[in-house]
This record gives sequence, C-alpha cells and structure tokens, in this order.
Amino acid sequence: MFRPFICWFQIAWACVVLGLLTQPCCADNVSSLVDQLRSVDVNGGGHTQAISAWQTLAQSDADQLGDILPGLDGAGPLAANWIRAAMDTIAEREWKRSGTLPLVTLEAHIEDRSRDPRGRRWAYEWLVRLQPDAADRWLPNLLDDPSLELRRDAVARVLVTARELEGEGKKAGAISAFNRAFRAARDLDQVQLIVDELKALDVEVDLPKHFGFLVDWYLIGPFDSTGGVGFDATYPPEESVELGAKLPGKSDDVSWSAHVTDDSFGAIDLNTKLGKHKGSVAYAYTEFIASEPRDVQLRLGCINANKVWLNGELLTANDVYHAGMELDQYRAKAQLRAGSNAILVKVCQNEQTESWAQRWSFQLRVCDAQGTAVLPVTAPGGN
Repeated sequence: MFRPFICWFQIAWACVVLGLLTQPCCADNVSSLVDQLRSVDVNGGGHTQAISAWQTLAQSDADQLGDILPGLDGAGPLAANWIRAAMDTIAEREWKRSGTLPLVTLEAHIEDRSRDPRGRRWAYEWLVRLQPDAADRWLPNLLDDPSLELRRDAVARVLVTARELEGEGKKAGAISAFNRAFRAARDLDQVQLIVDELKALDVEVDLPKHFGFLVDWYLIGPFDSTGGVGFDATYPPEESVELGAKLPGKSDDVSWSAHVTDDSFGAIDLNTKLGKHKGSVAYAYTEFIASEPRDVQLRLGCINANKVWLNGELLTANDVYHAGMELDQYRAKAQLRAGSNAILVKVCQNEQTESWAQRWSFQLRVCDAQGTAVLPVTAPGGN
C-alpha cells in the first residue's frame, strides 16, 4: 500500500507561509489539539483540520512539551509528523529565546521505555543538542533499549571504545567491548561490521543464534505448481505433517528428509536439497520448543512465493516471485505456546527461465519486536 510521507519541516514551513501561527494555545486545549493531529490517517484524511490544530498547538509553551510528547504513542506516520513539527517549532522558539528547554521533562520521557520510540528519540536529540555531554551519560544505559535508533547510537559508542582499546594494543579489552556491542546490535550493517572486527581478532561468532534463525528442518517436495497452481493448492502437508509418510509429488512419490543448514544467515537452498525444479512447491517443517507462552515475530526472507503457518494458523502469504530476498522481508506477529510449536513453510517456484529466476530458497527466524532472537529450549525438529 502506498503511504504518503510529509516531512515535519514541510508541514511547519507551509503553516508559516500561510500565516497560521497566530493564536496562543491554552493548556486545557493541548490534549484535544493533539487528538486532532492524531486523527490524520495514512492517506492524509483529517489534513484540513490538522492545519488549524497545528497552528494553535505550535504556540504552546515549552513547559507543555510533557503533555504533547505522549501524543506520539501509537500515532500513525503522518500524524506523528504533525506532532513532531509542532514540538520542534515550540522547542526552536524556546531555545532561541532562553537557550534551554525543560530538561527534566526530556529526561523523564527518555527514561520511560514504555513510550513510543519516536518520542524518546526526539527528546534524546534535543537533550544532546542542549547538553552535548548527555550522550556520555545516557548511551551506556541504552544498549538494551527497545528503541532501535537509541540502541544503535549506544552500540556505535561502544565500537569507538573497542577500537581505541585495540589501537592501544589491549586485545582482550577490545574483544570484550566488541562482544558487548555484538550482543546489543540489531541492525544488519552494524552486526556485519562487528563480525568483521571480531574475525580480525580471531574471534568467531554464532550469527544464527544471534538472529534466531531456525537451521534444523524437514523438507519435502516437489509438488506441482505448473501455471502457478501450487500457491493456492492444498497439498497434504498443509493438512497434517507425518514425517514418515510418502506422498504423491509432482512426478513421483516424495518423502520428508532432515536438513541442517550451515549458512550463517540460516538460508535453506531447496535447489541443492530437493533438486532443481520449476513450477514446483516445497514444504519445510520444524518444531520450536518454547519454555512458556510468549508473543514473538516470525520473520521470513524468501525470493519465491511463500506461506507460513504456526500451529496450523496461516500467518503470512506472499504470491511474489524473484523480487529479491532480504533479512526480515516478511514479518508476522504470532504467539508461541509452552512446549512444542509446529512451523510449516511453503515455498513455490515458478517457471521463469532467466538466470536470475533460478533461486529457490528461504530463511526464517524467531524474534521479538526489537529483533532480539527468541531461542528454543531444545534443538527444533530433533535433527
């Protein structure tokens, strides 16, 4: 779905040009004005009313930022742009007038991890702008932060320390710092950078464990998908998984076979394991043993059309071929139950003959909303 994007400074500038910054905001109106901005939907609905609300809200005193910041909690992307634009207008005006902002309010909002990451990031950036040494005080405590932007800054700060230690010839200290950064890092580019740094220090890391990739699977196929029929077809594995069964496949009977990938990013190459087949369907099955019920995300990377089920519930279905395969390409919220959880992946291959359309593969990981790996109690599948 197309989601229009409007930068906060575009909003603010448009309002200035239109001469809308006229009426001061009363404290009692802040909540209702924020609600009006929050009502702007992803397609721009409520935009007209937002202009009027923004012009009034933007005249609020800086002391009212503590009442406006919570408006970002759960706000849609366009609504959040309006709210941030108002807060920046208030903050810029107060900063030019007095050179400061209500620091206690900013720090309290950063400290409250239940708040929306966008509001906490806004407060942090202004705090550092006002007090450059604030980064030194805050970043050591943000390595495990739910805000990925704040966590990224904290990791970057540890990397500076690690390189300094390495430059001083303190190898053990550098390795310890790099490992600390590695455990905290969630962004792929930072993780890869740290892996390279550790490798140069003769330290290998477990990337599948860090990301939560599932590497033990049972595979079966091919089933028929000539003319693309396989995506909507219901083959026996979708009804029940019997690992000892022989099933009628595309040309011959097919059976489940165990497979453990040694790929650093958990990639399963179906061409290698099942043979190269066009117009075909393959299934992958594993069991995830959880110690307790918990909310998770199943994140799939797949260059082919795909479906994913957890305990018989269809979580995601994507009838897309050869558009690339990326980490966390498809995300599905799910709930693990205590004990065994059945995960089934369906991967369809089409009949394109171009060289770039030959891959038949997927990767899947289990993590929380921040991308932190959720690991099974025992090896999935028992392979």
